[in-house]
Amino acid sequence: MNNTVDVIELEMAILVRRLVSMTTYKKIGNLDRSAYLLLYQIDSHGSAGVKALSDEFHLDISTVSRQAAALEQKGYVRRIPDPVDGRAYSLEMTEAGLEVLNENKKARQDSIGKMLSSWSDGERVIFGELLRKFNMAILEEASE
Repeated sequence: MNNTVDVIELEMAILVRRLVSMTTYKKIGNLDRSAYLLLYQIDSHGSAGVKALSDEFHLDISTVSRQAAALEQKGYVRRIPDPVDGRAYSLEMTEAGLEVLNENKKARQDSIGKMLSSWSDGERVIFGELLRKFNMAILEEASE
């Protein structure tokens, strides 16, 4: 097992480095990871407040606020005031946000699809399931 964990740890470090490099140099889409994930979350689950988004991603509210402000400045999201609490607001996707999200999603899927083109359907299914399982393990570890 120890040798297996050694291989996995090294391969994960290499994977993260290469993915960061690809997104840093805009080889996949033009949104950075945080912007992509925030837009994806809002698109998938509807408008959301900064607190809910920070809870979802296990980030400080200030970090998500900064990221949300950048998205708002670009016109990708807009603030919807809370009718009960005048200080609170939710973020809602704009048409421009949906368009840039879909462009980036397609670019990412095309790139990943090309990388996995020689894999069988079964290998892709297993890889997706194992990635989901690993991400859930990370979430559980972070929650402890």
